[in-house]
Amino acid sequence: MHQWQKMTAVELGVGIARGEIDPMALCDVFLAAIEAHEFADRIYARQTPDRARSEAAAAQRRAKEGRRLSPLDGVPVSWKDLFDSAGVATEAGSRLLEGRVPAADAEVLHHATAMGLVCLGKTHLSELAFSGLGYNPMTASAPCVNDVAAVAGGSSSGAAASVAFGLAAGAIGSDTGGSVRIPACWNDLVGFKTTHGQVSLGGVVDLCARFDTVGPLARTVEDAAALYAVMGGSTVDLRGASLKGMRFGALQTIVLDDLEEAPRNAYAQAIATLEAAGVQVIAFDAPELRGPFEDAVTLYTAEAYGRWHQMIEAAPHKMFDNVRARFEQGKDVAASDYVAAWQRLDVARALWAETIAGFDAVIMPSAPIMPPNLARLESDTAYFKHANLMTLRNTRVGNLMGGCAITLPTGVPSTGIMLNAAANHDARLLRVAAAAERVLA
Repeated sequence: MHQWQKMTAVELGVGIARGEIDPMALCDVFLAAIEAHEFADRIYARQTPDRARSEAAAAQRRAKEGRRLSPLDGVPVSWKDLFDSAGVATEAGSRLLEGRVPAADAEVLHHATAMGLVCLGKTHLSELAFSGLGYNPMTASAPCVNDVAAVAGGSSSGAAASVAFGLAAGAIGSDTGGSVRIPACWNDLVGFKTTHGQVSLGGVVDLCARFDTVGPLARTVEDAAALYAVMGGSTVDLRGASLKGMRFGALQTIVLDDLEEAPRNAYAQAIATLEAAGVQVIAFDAPELRGPFEDAVTLYTAEAYGRWHQMIEAAPHKMFDNVRARFEQGKDVAASDYVAAWQRLDVARALWAETIAGFDAVIMPSAPIMPPNLARLESDTAYFKHANLMTLRNTRVGNLMGGCAITLPTGVPSTGIMLNAAANHDARLLRVAAAAERVLA
């Protein structure tokens, strides 16, 4: 593996700025690595080499002329295949959208390109982004970097694998119930779920528009912050980030139930490490979460089925049975029940905001289970359903409560700790995460 494939996105950007790394050569290293990789077809849905080389050539000219557009100008990244890309198929991991070629880039891709990012291609995902496992028998299932017989996590499965296997310097995914954070966790990456509305969803194939968010998967918090900025989020200064005087709330409700051994032990060690660094970790309960968790099926499936039911009913054979069944749970949800569930959720969100107001972050295990075995998912429907529900349980707190969240590696393969914060505290959460990352590393 070329040394550039192991470097962070920010390090590559610094190398370009110093004249030590040529953007065209960098692009070619990644394109060659993708072409040669044994799992390339399970990670990338399609590559965009012509676009990548054109963008890299422009970055090369800017670097020579001293007019770089951003710290990541010339850095190659991957895009989940639900971000529209002009003239290139965007199919969202579904045969329902086979041959769909948009005329324009998604707004976030357009913005990132305007900041100099180089688009390597589009990565595989769970079908229509409606599974946390990354198992997609209709297209491809990306492998986990720590166990290639296991799934990478979803729905941003190929996004995580592209970074973890050194086939992109960073990746852009989406998170509706955990779809950035789960694959980041299982592949030892940083995954940042932004607050809904912080990054444009224009031109992004939607699942549940009221929950959908865009976020980066990266090697470090610094990379995540830099990618967040070029996607259209705020620029975050991580210098001087410190845990001094920090108070973390350790959520007890729901998220600690039935943890597998590795995530449980990794979480306990992470708590001990943070406390040794001076963080005050305070256990707390949040009973206001129980109602939203009971309503989650109504909230998610009604919107998802309302969005996709016409295409699903027109060609049900084009969908994986277990994913189609998830959508069809919304078929009989009454409008009155859906509205009432959202009213209850709004009340719970207000209570949650009051509960966590005194904490710098809320901490919990990122995923309660380890990456499931692909062969077993293929053969055991009950296992698929149970694993999918467990996988997305903890991450769903951030989506239901409407906040921002970030997962950090613990040092134990395929485990992570997750820091949550209130809505629109994205920049502050990134600073807290940067300080925590240094301690945990």
